[in-house]
Amino acid sequence: MTLAVPLAFAAAVAALLGAWEWLAVAERSRLVAALARVVEPVARAGRDGRAPSRAERRRLALLSGASLLAAGWLLGGPVLAALAALCGPAAAFALVRAKRRRYAAEVRRGAPDAARALADALAAGHSVRGALAAVSVPGAAGRELARAARSLALGDPTEVVLERLRARAASPAWDTMVAGILLQRDAGGDLASLLRDLAHSLDAAARAERDGEAATAQARFTARLVAGLPAGAAVLAELSAPGLIASRLADPVPATLIALALALQIAALLAVRHLTRPRP
Repeated sequence: MTLAVPLAFAAAVAALLGAWEWLAVAERSRLVAALARVVEPVARAGRDGRAPSRAERRRLALLSGASLLAAGWLLGGPVLAALAALCGPAAAFALVRAKRRRYAAEVRRGAPDAARALADALAAGHSVRGALAAVSVPGAAGRELARAARSLALGDPTEVVLERLRARAASPAWDTMVAGILLQRDAGGDLASLLRDLAHSLDAAARAERDGEAATAQARFTARLVAGLPAGAAVLAELSAPGLIASRLADPVPATLIALALALQIAALLAVRHLTRPRP
């Protein structure tokens, strides 16, 4: 074994340690902290469903536009850079909306567990305020209940806290739960049994929804596959004859037909998504 092998190994170890130290320094730098603040609304939308403020939306739009501008310039020059920069804010806002929808769906799925936990707490002798503070539910529903419990601990009225919880959940299941709690306060009745019955009904509805998704899974996959076939064919054609797509786009008639085909494909994908999206 020559001396070059251990020297190369030592150099690689030193480079790895140096890169590790550089990352540690970069994590403490102001630039990384500023970038973390800019992208925090995206993480917060998935963590608690909150929408970004106007200033946060502006910062997200600038960051996404600048990032895609640089990427487009490196990949395809100024034209692609300009198109990518224009699409940057829309892509960032679409990501935020998708995270908020995912959080809302998780809150909706957690409604049966929340109803059962509240019923158990009420059956144990807690009041409504005490039950909201005592329950422990995993997931997004638990975070919403914990937020309501903190508001109650700060002295907010029960009606205001429940209405805020209902508005944030934005689901018929939570609307029914809050309505039952408020109705029991005014008219009396066995609220624990009502919440348990509601939990059973919500579980049955969730099973029916999962059965429907399973029954339409093949149809949804086929629709998306068929919609993606023209794009795959275009890629294969470009690989077999480089410059083919550019020559077609340079001619007004094929370019118009391609634009119409893309519009129809996008409309078809949106229609499939709308028809197969579960209703809350």
